[in-house]
Amino acid sequence: MLSLTSRPSVKIQHFHDEWLEDWCQENGWTDLFCERKNNYWAFPPGAVMPEPIPGKVLRNIKSKNGMTQSEKLWSLSAIIGTCVAVISTYLLKCPMPMILAFAFDAVTAARLEVEDI
Repeated sequence: MLSLTSRPSVKIQHFHDEWLEDWCQENGWTDLFCERKNNYWAFPPGAVMPEPIPGKVLRNIKSKNGMTQSEKLWSLSAIIGTCVAVISTYLLKCPMPMILAFAFDAVTAARLEVEDI
């Protein structure tokens, strides 16, 4: 049952776990875990304490592999929503659907941005 204080989480995952696990295996890092959203840690070779996976590595993984399924879904929903808003704005002769689509697209673009790397 949903309470008024809890909100459903609509999380965008910017990295597939498999991408990071592959990198860790290739470079000798072990025990990968995600501390917070998109904050990945693992044990470097010969280390006794985990360290965050370097931002440069995360950027390289992201540029090599592209968008995740959740990112593609959000992008597609923004495109479809905008197309529906354009048509409904024309048919209704009212700018509100375009304004709502712009707001949704702005939020989507902000959520697609990969922070902290």
